[in-house]
Amino acid sequence: MNPWQTLSAKEKYDNRWINVTEYQVINPGGGHGIYGKVHFKNKAIGVVALDADGNTWLVGQWRYTLNEWSWEIPEGGGALEEEPVEAAKRELQEETGLVATTWTMIQRVHLSNSVCDEEGFLFLAEGLTQEKNNLEETEADLKVWKLPFKEAYQMVMDGKITDSLSVTGILKTFQLRKF
Repeated sequence: MNPWQTLSAKEKYDNRWINVTEYQVINPGGGHGIYGKVHFKNKAIGVVALDADGNTWLVGQWRYTLNEWSWEIPEGGGALEEEPVEAAKRELQEETGLVATTWTMIQRVHLSNSVCDEEGFLFLAEGLTQEKNNLEETEADLKVWKLPFKEAYQMVMDGKITDSLSVTGILKTFQLRKF
């Protein structure tokens, strides 16, 4: 049973990707307050691509929200009504040009559940072949890096990869594939 009581809701912002609503609430302790919620209009999708030689692919780009460069697994958004694996296939090919024959969903995650409802899905892609990538306009500065999976794992352990989908996907793959 939900211990929070919602008294009212007011939309504060809306665009094609997110909606922000402020709620007047009574919290579980009985106090009155506000709660802000960011509703995401897409699913977050992440892909750990792994070849037969133990290599993976990272993509690097400038993240506007962080004002810094970020190395990540290939990732992007999928429409709420779209099957997550279909979005994963599209994102992997779009960013790296890779196509996989084997897809395994390895984790479902909530990315920042104290303020948003964004749901993420992580996949392991294997049986890889290289085709042409198809970058979006916002990915014009995207760099693709093929490296041994163990190096990507070490980047997570050293705090050089901080993106939550990437950290989760790499750590889960490390466990599943017993590196």
